[in-house]
Amino acid sequence: MTLVVILTVRCDALDAFRAYERQAAAVMARYGGAIERTVVTAPDSGGICLKEIHLVTFPDEQALSAYRQDGELAAVAHLRDASVVETEILRGEEGPDYHAASG
Repeated sequence: MTLVVILTVRCDALDAFRAYERQAAAVMARYGGAIERTVVTAPDSGGICLKEIHLVTFPDEQALSAYRQDGELAAVAHLRDASVVETEILRGEEGPDYHAASG
């Protein structure tokens, strides 16, 4: 399963956010999940928030559920709470390969 996760992050709490994400990625790996790619946008016009987009994969719904219920993840939730303003999660599937050679 593939998720696109769009996080709005407070710029003044970026260190806390990155610490949380490093821990979350380690926990995620135990369940076969991975942050495959990240994209970071420039801060908003007020310099208060930026968006970080994650392409996340898990083997299945059960693995995602187990990850979300992990106690180690819960132990660092305060870092996420202090830094993330909004989260949008889109569920998808692999799309077409646009890197294919043209004829």
